[in-house]
Amino acid sequence: MTFIDTHAHLYLEEFQDDIREVIGRAVRSKVSKIILPNIDSGTVDNLHNLSELFPEHCVPLMGLHPTHINENFHEELNIILGQFEKFPYKGMGEIGIDLYWDKTNLKLQQTAFERQLHFAVINNLPVVIHARESFNEILEILRSDSFDQLKGIFHAFTGSINLAEAIVDRGFLLGIGGILTFKNSHLAEVVAAIDINHLVLETDSPYLAPVPYRGKRNESSYIPIIAEYLSKIKNMDLHEVAEITTGNAKRLFHL
Repeated sequence: MTFIDTHAHLYLEEFQDDIREVIGRAVRSKVSKIILPNIDSGTVDNLHNLSELFPEHCVPLMGLHPTHINENFHEELNIILGQFEKFPYKGMGEIGIDLYWDKTNLKLQQTAFERQLHFAVINNLPVVIHARESFNEILEILRSDSFDQLKGIFHAFTGSINLAEAIVDRGFLLGIGGILTFKNSHLAEVVAAIDINHLVLETDSPYLAPVPYRGKRNESSYIPIIAEYLSKIKNMDLHEVAEITTGNAKRLFHL
């Protein structure tokens, strides 16, 4: 039985003092691969350093996070896209639109998002999408004929059943993390209605730790906790949940 954490930021400063222990705990928890989406040009070096330190377990992606987009995003994005000439990334991420923190720069976020989507299409790359309070805006963009063949993950999905169905109808997977374990979350109801073949597991470490670690630093070794919750919701054996969600991730990222 093995798991894949399809979204973690283990290269951030929250892990600088004990990253070897963090990776060790993940491996002992049967987490065989950890997908590492990038944030901006300032995180590239740390992302690469961690991936080189643990090449058997860490899989880096490259992208520009929507909360790090401002007036000079063209320059920033040129740096990000230029990284693909140096390293064979397995996908593009973390990209998307975030209307929780700032709604005033929506057009800039849309432009940056579409540019990265076009790059992903041209290079046949899966995408990891950040969609905080922006599902409708993102789905509107994805309905373009230009993105018909695009595949990827809606990271940290928290939407309705209708939104989930619209996303999987486009051929995308839903990233399910610690929010599934929160008492005030409606995510269990959504997950119950969606076929597990459309789901992958993630932590979003160091954020959104599952119960009983809610409010503390998240890490990849907590993936089995999320899987256990999912197995109960789906009335499935934990080994089957691991096999299916891991298979979904392997196919998407060609692991």
